Amino acid sequence: MKPAQYALREYQQNQLDAGVAYADPHTLIAMLFDGLQDRIAVAKGSIGRGAYGEKARVIGNAIEILNYLQSCLDPGQGGDIAINLDRLYGYMIERLFLASSRNDIAMLDEVGDLVREIKEGWDGIREVVRAGASS
Repeated sequence: MKPAQYALREYQQNQLDAGVAYADPHTLIAMLFDGLQDRIAVAKGSIGRGAYGEKARVIGNAIEILNYLQSCLDPGQGGDIAINLDRLYGYMIERLFLASSRNDIAMLDEVGDLVREIKEGWDGIREVVRAGASS
């Protein structure tokens, strides 16, 4: 790794660490969705460059994020929404495995679109809570 790349990664990690230290639970989940989107974008670029080791690493990281999000679900409290999200996360994990084995950017795009939709819904929850608090 070149010194400039190392410095950039260190800076990004420090920014992330600072954000996590002061984030509320809702923001932490939003940060996970952002990280998931970032890893999908890096995986797509890696496939385009033929950097298959990097692709495998970032797709593995994306799968770890989805596994963590799945582990946070509570069907007893979240009901059908939690059950459906669990199924959707499982589907996304399967698609990421296939995308990795086939170097399929279209599958990565599909998962990226799903993440974007889920994150928009998650961000919308924050807006509803804020609107309710200010009423």
